[in-house]
Amino acid sequence: MNKRKICVVTGTRAEYGLLYWIMKEIQADKALDLQLIATGMHLSPEFGLTYKEIEKDFIINKKIEIILSSDTPVGITKSMGLAQISFADAYQDLKPDIILVLGDRYEIFSAVSAAMIAKIPIAHLSGGEKTEGAFDEAIRHSITKMSQLHFTATEEYKNRVIQLGENPNKVFNVGGMGVENIKKLKLYNKKEFEQSIGLKLNKKNILITFHPVTLEERTSKKQFQEILSVVDSLKDTNIIFTKANSDTDGRIINQMIDDYVAKNDHKSRGFNSLGQLRYLSALKHVDAIVGNSSSGLSETPSFKIGAINIGDRQKGRIKASNVIDCLPNQESIKNAFETLYSKEFQLSLKSCENPFGKGNSSKIVVEVLKKEKLKNIIKKTFFDLEI
Repeated sequence: MNKRKICVVTGTRAEYGLLYWIMKEIQADKALDLQLIATGMHLSPEFGLTYKEIEKDFIINKKIEIILSSDTPVGITKSMGLAQISFADAYQDLKPDIILVLGDRYEIFSAVSAAMIAKIPIAHLSGGEKTEGAFDEAIRHSITKMSQLHFTATEEYKNRVIQLGENPNKVFNVGGMGVENIKKLKLYNKKEFEQSIGLKLNKKNILITFHPVTLEERTSKKQFQEILSVVDSLKDTNIIFTKANSDTDGRIINQMIDDYVAKNDHKSRGFNSLGQLRYLSALKHVDAIVGNSSSGLSETPSFKIGAINIGDRQKGRIKASNVIDCLPNQESIKNAFETLYSKEFQLSLKSCENPFGKGNSSKIVVEVLKKEKLKNIIKKTFFDLEI
């Protein structure tokens, strides 16, 4: 019997962490053949060469380098073009039966576009979500229209994929991928975590992850400076930074992190990538995640810690009761910290529930990938809602 070849594409450290258990399930299934393509930040020294972490657990079939030394709109667009050319060749060699992608980044858009032209079926994770401050929004919905199978994190997101014209029989609400990592990984205790980051924890501790808001005009420097001004004034507080993705102006944020840590190494650390184990262990030991990362919304509820969500990057996403929204200015961020450490808010965290599922997503996804008939799946009929 021929094994079904499932080609997984990953371009970032965070996305790989979310795909990990799905790939483990594919790898363990005798009826399936895992193919893996690493691209984007995984292959960049600037972002930690995270493909080396992948190779500890999986064989990478193709490495596709696309990141240029520029993060301007022109540079990002050229990276997308280079990616599309390279993925066309990779698919020609690997001949996958279906590709599996997650999310909404520009390199994934290129990977999916190339697969669509090659008439390779596409399975998409995390469709139907909204991020109104980033061009990820348009990319995500575009990937939905190019895909044949859809795996969403909530019922609301499932309904939105159907609203985009997708057949309800091909849309599966499987819950969020991040919840599964929390359940399955043995996280560091306090001492182990302190050793792993080279810094003892303080009375208060925060994790900052801030990415460019790509639909705004060069706001990264100003907004991140507002954040630094507030957190620098916090008493008895240590700060752990994870650096921005390879988005427009991401390098500006990363340089500001390096400069801050160099001057404040007694209370801060900066990392290109913490990796899933250290990152989730950080959430176990900090008071809050601060910034505009989707992780602040999807994973923090399981740890019953706060999430200060700054600006518009995540506007439109489902949020649990632990999320404090604020504007990207000092006054609003200060108010958010006051709310975070208030007795009322801290008490409310105890009853916080994660809206993104129970942590059994990977088995459901792989079962669908294994059993779904792929013959004649490429052609789709637009599903019209009754109005």
